Amino acid sequence: MTTTGQHAMNSSDSGCAETPSAGNVAHMKILIIEDDLEAAAYLTKAFREAGIIADHASDGESGLFMATENTYDVAIIDRMLPRRDGLSVISELRRKGVHTPVLILSALGQVDDRVTGLRAGGDDYLPKPYAFSELLARVEVLGRRKGTPEQDVLYRVGDLELDRLSHEVRRGGKEILLQPREFRLLEYLMKNAGQVVTRTMLLENVWDYHFDPQTNVIDVHVSRLRSKIEKDFSQPLLKTIRGAGYMIKDEG
Repeated sequence: MTTTGQHAMNSSDSGCAETPSAGNVAHMKILIIEDDLEAAAYLTKAFREAGIIADHASDGESGLFMATENTYDVAIIDRMLPRRDGLSVISELRRKGVHTPVLILSALGQVDDRVTGLRAGGDDYLPKPYAFSELLARVEVLGRRKGTPEQDVLYRVGDLELDRLSHEVRRGGKEILLQPREFRLLEYLMKNAGQVVTRTMLLENVWDYHFDPQTNVIDVHVSRLRSKIEKDFSQPLLKTIRGAGYMIKDEG
């Protein structure tokens, strides 16, 4: 989407002199698909100062070609692009078997917009305006996540399977129908299988809250999810760790 660089990013990150430390993202190679040339130039310079190789495409068709023909650790894609929109680019990449982690940047930041972007195959979604320090941190996380196509797409815990592309969940070959929030909850738990997942982690990564609303929303969804994935199965998978959080683990 065409916006000025100042509007696309938080004013506290309007220059490159204070580019934050890159942490573990140094030596990565990323692709930026953004039609706002001013914003793209800022991002390219900031990432390069952080030690990251950054290529740029200014429209969807060029970006799709570059992402298909080259190997990148992360792709940053704007939603509203000329020639081919960002969601179409992502869907086509996934159809072609390209599993590069994708972070969507967009001025469209409502919950429905984010859900649509993630369902199209995006791995993360950052609304505009944003702070470059947060973008850099999210790129670092996505870069660590990159693995084999099966690791990117399919999660397994025991006989429970979750397919991120088809949005299908099966246990013992039996399809389990989940609501969108239940799917995101299970996906996050399975991605962190064998580890305790705290309420704060769930609020930030499943509900996009950066504060505790002091409700039982997590408990309710965990209870519903547990009933769906464990009904008619003797082996429990989803455990409540008293005073800590939740864990999904196969102990069979």
